[in-house]
Amino acid sequence: MKKLFALTLIALLSFSVNSQVKTPQPSPFQKIEQTVGLTDVTLEYSRPSMKGRTIFGGLVPYGKMWRTGANANTKITFSDNVMIGGKEVEAGSYAIFTKPNEEAWEVYFYSDANNWGTPQKWDEAKVAAKVKAKVYTMPLTVETFTMNFDNLSNDSVNLGMIWESVYVGVPIEFPTDKLVSKSIDAVMSGPSSGDYYSSAVYYLTAGKDINQAKEWIDKAIETRDQPAFWYYRQQSLIYAKAGDKEGAIKAAKTSLKLAQEAGNDDYIALNTKSLEEWGAK
Repeated sequence: MKKLFALTLIALLSFSVNSQVKTPQPSPFQKIEQTVGLTDVTLEYSRPSMKGRTIFGGLVPYGKMWRTGANANTKITFSDNVMIGGKEVEAGSYAIFTKPNEEAWEVYFYSDANNWGTPQKWDEAKVAAKVKAKVYTMPLTVETFTMNFDNLSNDSVNLGMIWESVYVGVPIEFPTDKLVSKSIDAVMSGPSSGDYYSSAVYYLTAGKDINQAKEWIDKAIETRDQPAFWYYRQQSLIYAKAGDKEGAIKAAKTSLKLAQEAGNDDYIALNTKSLEEWGAK
């Protein structure tokens, strides 16, 4: 009997050690990856919910440092140097701390991202950037703390923070033009047709030297083995922006012909519309 009892006890203990009940986290973790221009940005944070509580001025007191989320530090990582609040922030990971107030928040990018919550001893030397961000009141209530990237462009993005009926956004600027220009300069010693094409299209979309774009798109077409309707399409747009309507029409007609041969309805429609706009006969 004693032996049976011992075996039963061992079995129960084994079950209690090996079985671990899994339940949802009160503040679930979220990870967001976003590419801005040529820079990779990763945001990691935990998301508490209101659960009937007053958040700002209540759960999160005004004028006091907040971890900006829950659990481990909210962390943002940049693959390249960026500009925040007029200050250059080096590539790397930063904890995001905030000091909410009714009209504006102070937002801190802190170089020590390994704390759990706010640091026991604040070190001003570790503040890589500090921004004052205006509070916008929303006409709705957001139950769960949310961070996102909005107003995305090639060289900037807003880091948005939303909870309760409050929105706060921090503009971050990226050195996209500098990185692209460096890449262009590096390959121009022996560029391929694709290099010329990419550089020309970038100059067109970024509003840079259109005459340089015109030169590059011509070289892209000259050095390509097989004619491509998308190359001629970009050539037509570049020529049009440069004020050369005759050249734009000629390129669009070539692009249209090649697109028809390839059966590409999208480019057929794009070229047809442009030719109509430019008064082609």
